[in-house]
Amino acid sequence: MSNIDLRDLILIGHVIRPHGIAGLLRIVSYAQSKETFFQAGSVFMDRGHNEIEERKVIDIKPHGSSYLLRISDINSIEQAENFKTAKIYMRKDSLIKTDEDEFFYYELLGLNVYLTTGQYLGAVKDVFPTGSNDVYVVEGQGKEFLIPAIHQVIKEINIAEKRMVISPLKGLLDL
Repeated sequence: MSNIDLRDLILIGHVIRPHGIAGLLRIVSYAQSKETFFQAGSVFMDRGHNEIEERKVIDIKPHGSSYLLRISDINSIEQAENFKTAKIYMRKDSLIKTDEDEFFYYELLGLNVYLTTGQYLGAVKDVFPTGSNDVYVVEGQGKEFLIPAIHQVIKEINIAEKRMVISPLKGLLDL
């Protein structure tokens, strides 16, 4: 059992089921690449019993649309079966930003969004990737706005103040 606060962790995937007889776990990854798991070094497995176990990442490799994860001290199908449907977390402080204009989704959720005029638009409720850029879902004033995460629109993001300032393109806020 690990003494870790869930607020210090970020969800990066979940176990679908064991794979094979040697203790591999078939997982769905929410991370952009398998390198995130290696970067973390260890993951925190939550089997839903108010018990989170820290396990060292031994290996991860693609397997169709999922991944096969090998973690420490899981060497049989019987041991792997204990982790079926477990949530997989890593420490937030293990995440590495490569650019000062880069933000993690969890940092953006809940930001208050204002127009450059100072008018309050709403709060970021979701973020989803598209082929070219992310889109921020902002809810406010009884409406939902889809804001493209591009430099022409996003003028400021201040995580400490939980604030985002946008300059919408013509027609962006029209319904």
